[in-house]
Amino acid sequence: MKEQMAFEKNVFNKTSRTDSEIAFFGGMTIVYKSSIDLFLYVVGSSHENELMLMSVLTCLFESLNHVLRKNVEKRWLLENMDGAFLVLDEIVDGGVILESDPQQVIQKVNFRADDSGLTEQSVAQVSLLRLILLLWSFLPQH
Repeated sequence: MKEQMAFEKNVFNKTSRTDSEIAFFGGMTIVYKSSIDLFLYVVGSSHENELMLMSVLTCLFESLNHVLRKNVEKRWLLENMDGAFLVLDEIVDGGVILESDPQQVIQKVNFRADDSGLTEQSVAQVSLLRLILLLWSFLPQH
């Protein structure tokens, strides 16, 4: 866990001061996007196709933009974590990209949200750690 936190801190320090959308750090390919006070990262191995990682990032951002009603910032994300997890579940599963079309993700998320009837209890059962783990699932397994 300390290694992961150190990696995240180093990635943030390297990417927060530039206007670029891609970085190579620690043998990883990192694509990222910032919006107000939030940075979204998709991390893959150095062998991953940058365009594919960018399509996942674009899909994630556009889907969150819809779910958060065009308020892609930290406060809104934390208040709507249930929707964010549904978006991630539709895009990636265990490092496998399932969907990269935001319209398809939004349609599936809307269907699942209506079908499952999310409650405060179900939101309380998830944590930010899951979000980090889902994003880290792009990393190759050693």
